[in-house]
Amino acid sequence: MTICAGRGAAAARVADALLRVSGRKVLLRMPAPAVPGDMTEQIGLAVPEFQDAELVPVVFRALRASAAAVSGTTGARRWELLVSAKAVRRLTGTLGYGSASVLFGDAAGVLVDEVLLEIEEATELEAGGVGYLHRLVVREPLRLVV
Repeated sequence: MTICAGRGAAAARVADALLRVSGRKVLLRMPAPAVPGDMTEQIGLAVPEFQDAELVPVVFRALRASAAAVSGTTGARRWELLVSAKAVRRLTGTLGYGSASVLFGDAAGVLVDEVLLEIEEATELEAGGVGYLHRLVVREPLRLVV
């Protein structure tokens, strides 16, 4: 193991330890797999189903005023979700995804305190070429204006 890879592995262990302190329950809402041979699903009559996968350990916090100024033109409030890279690797394997970017791209959102938040941005932080943390920027759901 090279020195850089050793530092990356150490960074991953430190990140996991720090994230465990939060104890927050956060769920990643994913579309359920299609049922092969289901005629109602094939013609679009089936109600879409979802499955929730727990993200542990995580830290959920509001973005600082300078970073949270405006979400596009919507003015929606934004938060930052820091997720253990180890937990994300476990989920990508369990759910059959090739990468974290595809996993977060396919997700319907993140469920925090029974509120579904939209994933606006997902990045991976690395040390020594080893991913140790995923940073998700999420925003509140858009409200219908009548």
